[in-house]
Amino acid sequence: MPSTVHSVTNVHRIACIPGDGIGVDITDAAIHVLNTLSATIGGFEFAFTTFDWSSKNYLERGWYMPPDGLEQLKKFDAIYFGAVGWPNVPDHISLWSLILPIRKALNQYVNVRPTRILQGTKSPLSESVCKPSDLDWMIIRENSEGEYSGQGGTSHEDSPYTVATEVSIFTRVGIERIMRFAFETARSRPRKKLTMVTKSNAQRHGMVLWDKVFYEVAKEYEDVEIDKMLVDAMTVRMVLQPKSLDTIVATNLHADILSDLAAALSGSIGIAPSSNLDPTRANPSMFEPIHGSAPDIAGKGIANPVGAFWSAAEMVRWVGEEKAADGLMKAVENVTARGVKTRDLGGSEDTKGVTEAVCREIEDLFRSS
Repeated sequence: MPSTVHSVTNVHRIACIPGDGIGVDITDAAIHVLNTLSATIGGFEFAFTTFDWSSKNYLERGWYMPPDGLEQLKKFDAIYFGAVGWPNVPDHISLWSLILPIRKALNQYVNVRPTRILQGTKSPLSESVCKPSDLDWMIIRENSEGEYSGQGGTSHEDSPYTVATEVSIFTRVGIERIMRFAFETARSRPRKKLTMVTKSNAQRHGMVLWDKVFYEVAKEYEDVEIDKMLVDAMTVRMVLQPKSLDTIVATNLHADILSDLAAALSGSIGIAPSSNLDPTRANPSMFEPIHGSAPDIAGKGIANPVGAFWSAAEMVRWVGEEKAADGLMKAVENVTARGVKTRDLGGSEDTKGVTEAVCREIEDLFRSS
């Protein structure tokens, strides 16, 4: 660490929920990098509080969050989330007992998933289809309703006549606010282009409203170029014409799927970040890599921490430390450009090796500033 002593003016209170599997490893790595970042730059620091709301504890005590868990989280400036899920807990229980209640109760109605090919990483697409600069997307996911509303039920369980319903909820308020966020995002980017993803040819009620509100909001953003894609055709376009896309807005389910495809096309799901935002800032926003808990490599120390670092950089930017966020991403890309990468990116380093390399790069970048 640098020997220079900095005065601290801002303390950012961060709730950490490592969760399960490699979520623990990458959260530890992110905390180490963030502490290095604040100590090196000065003027701010992070106060981390860890909540052990894991599947292991769920199996022992019967709950992920305590009854006042959401109220506890509201006291923080941001939430850093690792991953949740373990083979002996059904996925719908872990998801609906932890991350989805946080998103919904804290009004995190925007999920932002940036995608690009980082320096030193390689897309599985050939360069004739996708040069590194051709894939630079911002996927805006509706994060509060749609297909993940939790509306529905099961009747006649455990019988030959079982009936299960899953109701997608689309409201004008929910659609309009995500569309405005998407248009503002598109307007802020150089290309000023927004692609709306839909399936209104088959889903003739909720998704027809989705389309209608999109075109209504578009009238207020005449400087933004727009187009529309059916979700199935969108998967083809992402693979064959990546350069044709820039900002993308999609429903809860569609964006969830498309962003995983986007991560794979950019080189690895291990590098992909996400932000769950309450744009009103009345509640803390939550930041997490999009990879899961990866039970098959849990505890082996080989998880790729880049997605964790990128998510951390987005959190740093959200709490107002723009210079630090830019510096963190510069450090990450300098490290990957030198070939310091985990196996999923074709390298030979482990989690600790990449983490230490990023920390050293942060110190080198800011030592003279």
